[in-house]
Amino acid sequence: MISSFLIRRLLLFAFGSIFFLQSCVVQRQIEYLRDDSNAVKEFTEAEFPDYTLKASDQLYIQVSSLDESAVNIFSNTLSQTASFFGTIQPYGASLMSYSIDRDGFLYLPVIGNIYAKGKTLSQLSLVLKDSLRHILSQPLVTVKLVNSYVSVVGEVRNPGHYVFSQDKLSIFDAISLAGDITEYGNRERVALVRNNEGSNLKAILNLTSPDILTSEFYYIRPNDLIYIKPLRNKFWGLRQIPLTVFLSALTTGLLMYNIITRNY
Repeated sequence: MISSFLIRRLLLFAFGSIFFLQSCVVQRQIEYLRDDSNAVKEFTEAEFPDYTLKASDQLYIQVSSLDESAVNIFSNTLSQTASFFGTIQPYGASLMSYSIDRDGFLYLPVIGNIYAKGKTLSQLSLVLKDSLRHILSQPLVTVKLVNSYVSVVGEVRNPGHYVFSQDKLSIFDAISLAGDITEYGNRERVALVRNNEGSNLKAILNLTSPDILTSEFYYIRPNDLIYIKPLRNKFWGLRQIPLTVFLSALTTGLLMYNIITRNY
């Protein structure tokens, strides 16, 4: 017959083993682009169509021309933005920018209303350039998007709202802005939310698979939201459960077991 001491030891070992296994985060869960092969592989670059302008987009616009005196017409309006854009904070830059209204129009001094919704930055630049030909000699127009933000929340070290100026920002670049995913972040089910023509799209991405390199969601679009879900292990993790609570529960369990075995 098994002694009560041996039973207590077995129960303690079983409980501790289950708790330990539940709280462990294995290496494969925190690896990016997981591949057991060391061979060099080539992946087709993910598609990255030009960004099309939407209502409420904010634009930085700079005008230059061979006719300097004529350009002075814009010195306190369009060109003024250039001197501020590189020195003030992103939210300050938005105050110096031009916004597309809800109907898709962009209003500029001298030029008037220009329909900008649905156009790329290069297309809008050409439209503005053509509109200025009767005013300026060989005008040159530069258009940049001011509201280039990405929000990264969930199991990252520094969740927040980040501005970026790169034409191409990958999802790994965006996560690195937030200090990388914590050890309790689920890299196999990363949620990306994107607004597309008034509809919100949600995609679940697996960052541990090399296939992410060819995904249409590999490159971030302005105003994307990235949410890193927690692993189930986090609930069981020792960091989340105070050691004193664990020891107290264990002691209480053993005490109850002793009372029951003595009575029976």
